[in-house]
This record gives sequence, structure tokens and C-alpha cells, in this order.
Amino acid sequence: MIYKDSEVHFNISSQIKRSITANIQFSTQDIDTAKLTFSLTKDGVPLPISQATHGKLFMRFADGSKFYVNTEVKDALGGVIFYVLTSDQVTHYGTVQAELYVNYDNGQKLSVHKFSFEIDRALVDQDIAPVAEYYVDDFESLKAVIQEMADDAEQVLAELQKKFENLDNIETKDGAQEKADAAEAGAKAYTDEHAAKTDNPHKVTKAQVGLSNVDNVKQASKADFDGHVADTANPHAVTKAQVGLSDVDNVKQASKAEFDTHNSDNTRHITADERTKWDGGQLRKLTDDSGKRTQVADGADLLTLSTGFYFAVGNTVQNNPTTNDSTQFTYDVIESDQGRKTIYAWRTTDNTLWHATVIPDTAFKGWKRVITDDDFRKKTFVDTYDFDNSAFTATEGVVTKIKFGAARADDQSEYDQTKSEITLKNSGLYLVRLYISATAIPSNSDIGFICYVNDAQYQTMGYWYPSKSTQTNVVFLQQKFNSGDKVTFHIFPKVTGSTPSSVSVKSAFLTMSQIR
Repeated sequence: MIYKDSEVHFNISSQIKRSITANIQFSTQDIDTAKLTFSLTKDGVPLPISQATHGKLFMRFADGSKFYVNTEVKDALGGVIFYVLTSDQVTHYGTVQAELYVNYDNGQKLSVHKFSFEIDRALVDQDIAPVAEYYVDDFESLKAVIQEMADDAEQVLAELQKKFENLDNIETKDGAQEKADAAEAGAKAYTDEHAAKTDNPHKVTKAQVGLSNVDNVKQASKADFDGHVADTANPHAVTKAQVGLSDVDNVKQASKAEFDTHNSDNTRHITADERTKWDGGQLRKLTDDSGKRTQVADGADLLTLSTGFYFAVGNTVQNNPTTNDSTQFTYDVIESDQGRKTIYAWRTTDNTLWHATVIPDTAFKGWKRVITDDDFRKKTFVDTYDFDNSAFTATEGVVTKIKFGAARADDQSEYDQTKSEITLKNSGLYLVRLYISATAIPSNSDIGFICYVNDAQYQTMGYWYPSKSTQTNVVFLQQKFNSGDKVTFHIFPKVTGSTPSSVSVKSAFLTMSQIR
């Protein structure tokens, strides 16, 4: 459907509110397209209307027509209701005075706000004059409208009586009063009888209830009045026509088919299943009004957050999984009935995930980081198994860097063959295996193997006392290293003066793997 939609925002409070002039203008040619949408808030959040029986809209048009109708729900959780003007209503051009109400199932009622809007008279409708009419959606409202019409008639009669207060003939004034009282009683009895008919439809006009002539009441001249009071043959009789009720007998009742059509209109009336669904809806806000995550206030404690979806910069909140972290995090908090809550924290820059559990009256046990398969793939593993390009000579009494050949495996591209150096990308515990095959080893040699970090001696791996001039040795090291460490390995030959005074290494290879 296509609508000429207009949205009005109302905040419900007890503060003084004056009627507002909404910046809304419809045309008498906006047939079934003139739509009023109301967004209702209270205390800064959408007004809950899932428990509301209905919204009510009262409209008083420029020609005196009055409509008291039910609105429809557009968004029960968002506090949005609407009403589409009927093809009859848009014909009543001019300024429309209106007021919105909300009725709840428990009997509570809210007056939301008074406002006004305009209906412009289209050029094609210039020669059409709408008939003043009334429309109500329930029997009690219908009765109130008819009573209001009767009150209008009483007011006219009271004004006529006041015109003759200065007449000298007190007895004649009393007689006129009795006639007016009788007319008033007759009018009220008749309208009450009509209002009691529960099978009556909703729509009546002034003409239908016999009040179309009230607007044309003329003031009698003194001569007319003197002639009337001198009529002793019929001193008290007042006809329906004299009080403007001559058309009451012509009130038209809607057919059963028309009533059934209205009653089965599920667009304007919700079903029992729909009401049950709305009443059972979740009322707790989990995001902000736009459906996005809510930002955590600076200095807030993550462990005290209620159920919802949040975000913040890590170093602006308390109890973040990391410290001094200026990147953005997102947080999902779920509470249980026992007061416990589960919190998930994501660092958005690298998608690292932590989780924690908060238990009432129990010390916080900290965050646990979730290890992924990607974490395992990013662990260090270097294998320099290359016998043909790793030969070198180590001089007696000199600490010499061990030369390794090309890498057979280097998962993180950490190995530099030209320097025989590994620059670690991860902090953790590592296992190192060093293989040395040497020839022309002096007898009684004392050979040490040393691990260097950042060009400084870090850890002695072991000692070798070869018994033959040609021999192979393997040493191991399990040690923690930090991200960014530059790791190299060295050999330190000590000899007893025998010749030769150096050690010839035929081949060397290294395996370095991150354990955790």
C-alpha cells in the first residue's frame, strides 16, 4: 500500500504540555492514503504497548464533525501506532483538533498529547460541502456523543430562557420554564432510549439524531413570545421540531452484513493469537534503539553488565581480558536465573576470543583465551635439514656461529639462511634439537654448544668429548623464548694442543618447534 505518511513523536510525562501544531497537511483527495504515525516514548525509552487494549484517537473537524476511533499497532515493542483516515474523514477540510490516548488491559488509561493538523480542500472538491457527522468505535462512546448532542440542545434552551428573565409576568415566566423543563426531560428520555440500543451501528450524524437544526435556532421577538405565552389552550406542549429533534425517528441501523464485515476486519482488529504473542514478547532491551551494540561507559566494570550486547575500547573499562589495550572489543553478556553470568569478549582487530563466568559471592577466576586451529598453524616450526650447504670450520678457543643450510620447513618465515638466524614471532616454550657431524677432530677435545639470543650468550646446551676424529653428536634444549628474539647457535672447541687446532664440521642441521 502507498501512504502519505506523517510521523509524530510524543513523550509521555506529567509536565505541562500545550497542544502542538503538527507540520502535517493532507488533501481531500488523499483517499485511504492519509496516514498518521505516532512514536511514543516514556522516560527516554519506547512506551510498551504490548499490554495495551488499544490506542484511541479523538478528532474534531472544522465543520463540527467528531470521530473517536481505534488506532492500530505498527511496532508493539517500539511504541509505534498509526491510523489511516477514511475516505469520509478526509472530506472534512480545515484544521483538525485531535488528542491521542492509550488504554491498557488492566483498566489504566493514558492521555498522550493534544495536537492539530490540516486538510486542504482540493480544487476538484470546491463545490462539495461535507455533511457534519460523528463516528465512534464502541457503544459507550456512542452514548456519550448522543448525550453531548442533548447537552447542546439544553444549552440552547437555557440561553432562550435567559433572554426572557426581565419579563414582568412572573407567572408567564414560570410557565415557560415548565415548558422548557418538559422539553428537556423529553429530549433526554428519548436520547437515553436510543443510546440503550446495543444493536445500533457506530456512525450517526447530527441530522440523524435530530440536532441539525440547533445551529439555526432563532431568537423570538417579544411579540412572538407574548403570543406564545398567551396561548392558554396549549400552554405547555413542545414538539420535537421545536427543540430540533424531529429527525430522531429516522436514525438508520446498519445491516448485519455490514456489521459482520467490520467485525471480521483483521487489519483493524488483532486476533487472540496475536494478542497472546505480543503479551508474551520479550520486553528487555538487548541493544540500543537502532539495533546496534550499546557502548560501555568509560570506567564501567565489565563484570557488572546486565544481559545485552556491548562494545568499548579495551583500556577504558575495568576487568578487560587484556591490559593497556587501545583496540576495540565487543562483549556478549548472558545472565542466568541464579545470578550467574557468562561473558564473551572479542578483540575486533584480530578476532581473538576470551570467555569468563561470574558467580555471585565468589572471587572472579579470570578470563580464558580460546585457542583456534589458526593458532596452531601459526606456531613456530623450523627445520634446516640441508647437509650439502652447512659445512664450516671452528677454530680452537674461538666461539663460532654454527652454519645451517636451506630450510626444509619454516612455517612462519622466521629463518634467515644467510645469518643462520631465527627471529621468533611467538612467545612460548620451544624444543630445540641440534645435530653436528664433524671430521678431523683433535684427540681429547672438549667442545661446547651454546644458544645465543640477540647476539648474547643465553644458554649452554651441552658438552661433547669425542672419542674419535670423525664423529656425530646431537644435543637438545627446552627453553622459553619471547616474540622478537633473534636466536643463533654456536660451537666452542677446546683442545689440548694436538693438531690440527680446529674442528672441521661436515654438516649441521637444526629443528626448532614451539610446544605451547
